[in-house]
Amino acid sequence: MTLGPNVYDAEPIPEAARAEIDRLLQSGDLFRYTAPQDAPVALLEREFADMMGAKYALAVASCSAALFISLKALGLPRDTKVLIPAFTFAAVPSSVVHADCVPVLVDVMDNYRVNMDDFETKLTDDVGAVIISHMRGHTSDMDAIMALCDAKGIPVVEDAAHSLGTLWHGEKIGKIGKIGCFSFQSYKMLNAGEGGILITDDADIIARAVIMSGAYEHNWKKHKGPHGDNTTELEEAFGRWQNKLPLYNTRLSNLSAAVIRPQIPELERRVTDGLRNHDYVAAKLNESPWIDVPAPLAAETRAPDSIQFNLVDMTDDETRAFMDAAKVRGVSVQVFGMHTDNARAFWNWEFIGDQGPLPGTKKMLMRACDTRLPVRLKKPELDFIANALVAAAADVKEAASASVAAQ
Repeated sequence: MTLGPNVYDAEPIPEAARAEIDRLLQSGDLFRYTAPQDAPVALLEREFADMMGAKYALAVASCSAALFISLKALGLPRDTKVLIPAFTFAAVPSSVVHADCVPVLVDVMDNYRVNMDDFETKLTDDVGAVIISHMRGHTSDMDAIMALCDAKGIPVVEDAAHSLGTLWHGEKIGKIGKIGCFSFQSYKMLNAGEGGILITDDADIIARAVIMSGAYEHNWKKHKGPHGDNTTELEEAFGRWQNKLPLYNTRLSNLSAAVIRPQIPELERRVTDGLRNHDYVAAKLNESPWIDVPAPLAAETRAPDSIQFNLVDMTDDETRAFMDAAKVRGVSVQVFGMHTDNARAFWNWEFIGDQGPLPGTKKMLMRACDTRLPVRLKKPELDFIANALVAAAADVKEAASASVAAQ
């Protein structure tokens, strides 16, 4: 077996984080509400909101927690239906269930994006919210989605765990819906090992979210609003909800914030490198008749750190053989629907019950491949990965042709 590039290590944490981490370790001051003001988490929230052009941000334990808190902050009644794409991570329907709501899956096309016909059909009057997962950084038609949801007064929460830095008509993904949620897990653009953050321009939503995230007593006063902003609106919102909401205590620690903050200035470079790497490999893969990398939508400027592609005219056996052939050549490939208990295959989400037929998503998952492309990779490593995948596909189809000829 050939040894391929290491695609699992993230970029090193910037040296600038070290002094702050050492200070926190020496002081033991890891809880976000210990400091009277300017705790690292509070500074992270303000810096992230400013970077995104949002009024408010709340850092929490994970993107899953951000989604859950977002739904609770919307004040949805128990058993409210929430539309989500059928192609997402199991944590997304889990967050809906955790928020005492009912997930409704929308079919997805072979380009990994929401099927708008199915979306419109399922956007009924009893739907209380929509979560749009920009899964693996692939943006659905946000113009159509927002038009339909706005017409019905249905709030949209963007699950942008994979899409920090992605643009739609030049606008930042995560800013289009009512709330945007992001991840700081190790394989994301900003890496704290774990963590998440939500953004919104709505003072009432952020006040509810902050309190429910675990700002007990008057710790909400340690959260920062926009620079120079009149804080009356925010203070009034906190006043309305003080002691009226449950605390879920899903806070981020100061240590995680200290790891994340020095990476924010690196984001633009990482996005640029990631898109360059992705498009370079995609062009090579699309030269194969057995591989198709779906193109971005016209309004979309992507920020990828992995690549997804579909196998063309391959049987189930050939798809499995492709994964094996790629691994022998040094590249690990995940076919979402071909791995037992894969958390991205909707039929494994037994906790949400039978969702009926989702033919587009089912078909796509059985041929959709996923390979990591960390932004730190250089051209020789990208060539290795692309050449291995193209050769693996050729190996499989040549073997299949030889087998037919021998019969």
